Amino acid sequence: MSFAEIVAAFTRAVVAGDGEGLAGLFTPDGTYVDGFYGPFVGRAAIAEMLRHHFHGAARDFRWEMTDPVSDGRIGYARYLFSYTSTMPEAAGRRVIFAGIGCFELSGDAIARYSEVFDRGTALAQLDFAPERIKKALLRWAAAEAARPDAALHRGP
Repeated sequence: MSFAEIVAAFTRAVVAGDGEGLAGLFTPDGTYVDGFYGPFVGRAAIAEMLRHHFHGAARDFRWEMTDPVSDGRIGYARYLFSYTSTMPEAAGRRVIFAGIGCFELSGDAIARYSEVFDRGTALAQLDFAPERIKKALLRWAAAEAARPDAALHRGP
């Protein structure tokens, strides 16, 4: 399967709520690192993440990934993602944001998926209270600063 085909199958599975289909694209111990919910390791956890977190809190998904590029070991694709929230405090609100998906590959399977997008933009569209948005963003900022590869960036 080409990288473009992997990306297309990935987005189709997410939009359709096909947890097993999504999980089947990963290695048995693969990791999906979601920008909101964090890491999910293993196929069962990935399938449950899609059912519970994605489709349990939203509907009407649309995910378009474009310009996929890969060297066979790692691949990237730009994306535009949208959904309608079903969370009680934000029911009916449409959220749209752009990002970049990073796929670490092992043969034709995804070993690790992660992404980069502006979480604040997404949370603001849900009309969450500013204090709630700030708390979430500070938590994610602390996690970024704590990364082992960020040691030189933390200053003297």
